[in-house]
Amino acid sequence: MTEKQVTLPITGMHCTNCSDTVARELGKLDGVATANVNYATEKATIAFNPSILSENTIIERIKDIGYGVATGEIELPITGMHCVNCAATVEKTLNEMRPSVVSATVNFATEKAKIVYLPGQVAPTDLIAAIEKAGYGVVEAAPDRQLADVEQATREAEIDEQTRKFWIGVAFSLPLFIFSMARDFALLGAWSHALWGYWLMFVLATPVQFYVGWDYYTGGFKALRNGAANMDVLVAMGSSAAFFYSLPVTIALTLGSTALGNHVYFETAAVIITLIKLGKLLEVRAKDQTGAAIKKLMGLQAKTACVVRNSEEIDIPIEQVVVGDVVIVRPGERIPVDGVIIEGDSAVDESMLTGESIPVDKGKGDSVIGATINKQGRLKFEAHKVGAETALAQIIRLVQEAQGSKAPIQRLADRVASVFVPAVIAIAALTLLVWWFVVDAGFTPSMIRMVAVLVIACPCTLGLATPTAIMVGTSRGAEQGILFKDSKALELAHSLNVVILDKTGTITTGEPSVTDVVVAEGDALSVITKASGNRIEIEETQKREAALLWLAASAERGSEHPIGEAIVRSAQARGLSPVEPCQFEALAGHGVIAQVEEHQVVLGNLKMMNEQNVDLNDLGTEAAKLQAGAKSVIWVAVDGKAAGLIAVADTIKPGSKEAVDQMHRLGLQVVMVTGDNQATAESIGNALGIDRILAEVLPGAKAAEVENLQREMKGESQAIGGVAMVGDGINDAPALAQADVGIAIGTGTDVAMEAADVTLISGDLRSVPQAIALSKATMRVIKQNLFWAFFYNVLLIPVAAGVLHPFTFLPMMLRALHPVLAALAMAFSSVTVVTNSLRMKR
Repeated sequence: MTEKQVTLPITGMHCTNCSDTVARELGKLDGVATANVNYATEKATIAFNPSILSENTIIERIKDIGYGVATGEIELPITGMHCVNCAATVEKTLNEMRPSVVSATVNFATEKAKIVYLPGQVAPTDLIAAIEKAGYGVVEAAPDRQLADVEQATREAEIDEQTRKFWIGVAFSLPLFIFSMARDFALLGAWSHALWGYWLMFVLATPVQFYVGWDYYTGGFKALRNGAANMDVLVAMGSSAAFFYSLPVTIALTLGSTALGNHVYFETAAVIITLIKLGKLLEVRAKDQTGAAIKKLMGLQAKTACVVRNSEEIDIPIEQVVVGDVVIVRPGERIPVDGVIIEGDSAVDESMLTGESIPVDKGKGDSVIGATINKQGRLKFEAHKVGAETALAQIIRLVQEAQGSKAPIQRLADRVASVFVPAVIAIAALTLLVWWFVVDAGFTPSMIRMVAVLVIACPCTLGLATPTAIMVGTSRGAEQGILFKDSKALELAHSLNVVILDKTGTITTGEPSVTDVVVAEGDALSVITKASGNRIEIEETQKREAALLWLAASAERGSEHPIGEAIVRSAQARGLSPVEPCQFEALAGHGVIAQVEEHQVVLGNLKMMNEQNVDLNDLGTEAAKLQAGAKSVIWVAVDGKAAGLIAVADTIKPGSKEAVDQMHRLGLQVVMVTGDNQATAESIGNALGIDRILAEVLPGAKAAEVENLQREMKGESQAIGGVAMVGDGINDAPALAQADVGIAIGTGTDVAMEAADVTLISGDLRSVPQAIALSKATMRVIKQNLFWAFFYNVLLIPVAAGVLHPFTFLPMMLRALHPVLAALAMAFSSVTVVTNSLRMKR
């Protein structure tokens, strides 16, 4: 095969050494003949063998070595596609524009083309022109209108047009069918066999054939012109055979000749088109429902925002909000953009994005997300992300990209669909010849069987089986706060065997919390009670703990240490009001010394207590017990004597235990990875029932642990399976990328989410088994759809061809399948697939 040459614009090169590195690494690729990289122009020119290597592989290699390729990406809504073969034609047309087009995929279910191209070599207008030249349309938005609105309006107009054509078809086909059937069964008398009866059927059938069915002629012509064949070709051939057979028979009878017979099939042609039009209409409406979640998400966006400008509150369109604007949100209003609260307290309903029904308390310094609802107080916040940068916009983008991508399991259906229509035409021709010449059944019965074969075949079921399930699955995930990066991730998640959970921030809250307060007996009790005075109005049974906590929190008021902050938060949560210490000294790595009113309070570790000559007051045993439970122990001394202990730990998130139990029920092995020591790790792991604990793992070694587990699994079993990694931090990103499926907790960093295949918006670990269960449900539906698609065609095409005719005990409707029944079956086959996918919405 001849070599191909592609020129790629490279980004990230800072010197000639960079360009040399790119050239050297590309030269190592199998299939690359030459690779020249010019640092001055920042372009790489590569000659390669296209049978061994693709442009995509070259680009991925450039990215792997740390550089980038300046590619453009565009998503175009396509009109005029009637089946999966149409989508294949558009995809083929775009991919023939290589190397200017790096890759192009067209999804029949979403009716969109996703194209990666080289901006310097081809423009979006060129891509649109190529699609239109192939005979299809592209939805484009006017400058003052949103593309989504224009696309929706176009789809609605298309549905309206198809609905109108269907009812016109019914208006002509129904009386034609009734007249023809009554005539054939001798219910109308001899008058109905007069010549005017034949011409009446012709008049009724013609508008259906050439107005209602005109789409099939134009669609078939476009497909054939592009060197392909689609469903339109089959419908046009089948209905035309019945119509154009009947026309010369009618003309011959008018001229007084019965040489061509006296039976016509005008009603067959008309009913075939009308029924198939009904099936396509139901299919389009059902497909519209599969994308309902996207429309729902888009509908969440506020239309206006109240901002403070020039010291005045004004309402402006959401598009005019800029970063830094101070935004006012009243109770009951929708938060317009993402930002951070600078004034006010409220509860915010985030259920539309996270799936969590309980409103979240928000106050100064807390983040708010656009499209969520302010339930109570008046909030004032500073806009940090607007437009395409908001969380809602990114969620919509992720869902759209996932729905537009192709799952690996779809490849088989695509391969079959590519040869399906030519194979059906060949089977139809063979059916005609066998019944006419071999069986000697005569031309007319042979032709009717050929028509039945043509109209019963349904390539659409193959094309819709996977993408409709993917659309519903990703939409259902979005409603639950689960975002899949692409359909490959959705497919892979169903075959996982092992789930690795990072401890900090994933299983646990990621910040210390007070877990235990222990008060010493004896003199210390009177000391701390006297010190706290009457500031603590609580039950006597709780007074000792509260008094100790109040003293400790008062001492820590000046501390910025996470443990000190945890103690202050705990006191405030109990309704206590710590006072400012008179004096405060922090001793790094040890603790603090503070003067709380007339008392000296020392907080710190055991070493500090010994250095300060504190009387430990027989609390050593209790401290050892707390440390055995993987808790950090803070000693509290008042006036030189230990008054109590405060235990602090990174607490387990609510729902973590339930999440692990759910994963076990799904048959998954659960592994925890942490940098903590073995004792601390085992304490948490055992409490949750985790199967395996990997402790004392350095942040940079997490990816290696994932790889080890992957190798271990392959060594134990050759069964299909995989390893998932769940994390939230920057140091989790390499492990997330290494895993077969990386799952990022939504409360974590952007870096982790970028590396992940799945993002859980809510940060609730229970979303992990939900995501895996959703993947399993989606794959189950895909397999059901594919089974139906293959079963339907494999079973019914031979039935239409007449293989059941020798079995006399069967009803004649199966032995000689009428084309009308064949069209009815075809009309509802694709609807069945889409409806089955929609079951997941419930």
